[in-house]
Amino acid sequence: MKKNKTGEVLNIPLLKRVIVFAKPYKLQFSIAALSAIILSFLGPARPMLINYAIDNFILIEDSKNLFRITILLVSLLFVEGFIQFFYMYLSNWIGQHVILDLRKKIFKHILSLKMTYFDNTPIGTLVTRAVSDIETIADIFSQGLLVIIAEILKLVIVIAVMFYTDWRLTIIALMTIPVLLIATSWFKRNIKTSFQDVRTQVSNINSFVQEHLVGMNIVQIFNREKAEYKKFEEINVEHRDAHLRSIFYYAVFFPIVEVLSAISIGLIVWYGGENILSENTITPGEIIAFILFIHMMFRPIRQLADRFNVLQMGIVGSERVFKILDTEEKITNTGTLEIGNLKGSISFSNVWFAYKNDNWVLKDLNFDIESGKMLALVGQTGSGKSSIIRILNRFYEINKGSITLDGIPIKDLLLSSLRKNIALVQQEVFLFSDSLFNNITLYDDTIQKEDIINAAKQIGVHDFIKSLPNSYDYIVGERGVTLSSGQRQLIAFLRVYLRNPKILILDEATASIDTETEELIQKALAKLSQNRTTIIIAHRLSTIIQSDKIILLKNGAVLEQGSHDELIDKNGSYSEMYKNQSSNEK
Repeated sequence: MKKNKTGEVLNIPLLKRVIVFAKPYKLQFSIAALSAIILSFLGPARPMLINYAIDNFILIEDSKNLFRITILLVSLLFVEGFIQFFYMYLSNWIGQHVILDLRKKIFKHILSLKMTYFDNTPIGTLVTRAVSDIETIADIFSQGLLVIIAEILKLVIVIAVMFYTDWRLTIIALMTIPVLLIATSWFKRNIKTSFQDVRTQVSNINSFVQEHLVGMNIVQIFNREKAEYKKFEEINVEHRDAHLRSIFYYAVFFPIVEVLSAISIGLIVWYGGENILSENTITPGEIIAFILFIHMMFRPIRQLADRFNVLQMGIVGSERVFKILDTEEKITNTGTLEIGNLKGSISFSNVWFAYKNDNWVLKDLNFDIESGKMLALVGQTGSGKSSIIRILNRFYEINKGSITLDGIPIKDLLLSSLRKNIALVQQEVFLFSDSLFNNITLYDDTIQKEDIINAAKQIGVHDFIKSLPNSYDYIVGERGVTLSSGQRQLIAFLRVYLRNPKILILDEATASIDTETEELIQKALAKLSQNRTTIIIAHRLSTIIQSDKIILLKNGAVLEQGSHDELIDKNGSYSEMYKNQSSNEK
């Protein structure tokens, strides 16, 4: 996406992209635009009627017609207010519907992005883009684009009516306009830079707060409260200063507008008064009308500057939002095959993988696992165990080689079909701040409560859940904080068991269990792994002795593979690791 050029007043291509989202609401947009046009004509009508009333029904006494024209003025105000209601409601209605559509689109897009994107983008930044930046786009319709069109039209009509009424007074009234245009140009140019700075600082503060709230335990464990508070204070100061810079430009510009407006009124009173005293070709009604015209002329100009900046802020927000939408780091879902009856055999052939460039994490991996068998991956931290799981699920794409399920390359499979058949239980189970029922079903309407209860009984976790307050309707805290790590694992097992996957992956799933739930977890694991291809990542070698195949990884390559007995007989690295762990556990 093309970036704004420095000093560019408005990015028209970006504005066009935003307006495209209003196409489904063409009728509402048309009614709002028509209302703006009608209001532009109704506004100047009032000063003209006042002019006529003063010159014809006050200076020349005519109380009967004065009453009639007063009724007309009041009626005109009611009509103007009624149309104003439609204009304001519809413009805001369009804005809210546009951001609804945009927010859905950006969230859907975020869901399709590769994990590498989330690795490199702060979560707080994405929150800012999906929430506050999108809110500024609504202002493009409610306070920006339509208002600007309406105010420009009103300004043109007011000036045309002024010339029609008296060209001499009009020239006098417009004498301060060149100064006003210079001031407006300065204001728009500087406020845009200020707005961009404000949005950047908002994003920074959101990212900082989100990251430190999630990592608050680290802050407190290492006694870094004061240091982090100081950093937060510095970010807050930058946020404040960015806002103050924008306030400064407003504080300078608006008084200039008021002074220039007062000067124009003063010139009208002086010139008109002198004319009445000498030539008498200008009437008192015209002077009063021109005073009202000047207010109506300067208000749109001031509004234009203000609304133009609202529009600019919306454009700045849309630039950030579209930058995410234009991100091409999407998972390539070009597969067309859907496996209806997956057996679960897995094959890695000459697989190479790197998170960044050619910094290989996995190097020329070759191994197979038959359907229904259990494979264990062991090795030191950083050996590539978790990376194998990530590429099998296509959270990341491999650089070279191929991975197949039942002989079919996983790239040829629909992503939904692939992941439907693979279930992953991680060491750190994530639970949403919601009921256990919703955390288990993940809002899958096809899963009934009876299904959950039956599944829970089968894997032996029903009694544990029943012991909780409100049972299956128990509300867990954010990230499942109100449950122990072992209890969260049990919920994860139940969540997996309900979906009946053909391939089960346990990524250190039993590493942090507590003694109270260890027996339940072992029972649940035994039930889960029945008739399924199972991959286990484990540090405790005693837990994977019964595996059909064990692969020992080192620096992303297969160092040894075979059954537990075969590897012990080889008396190699695995045998040494097992003996060391066994002696430490005694």
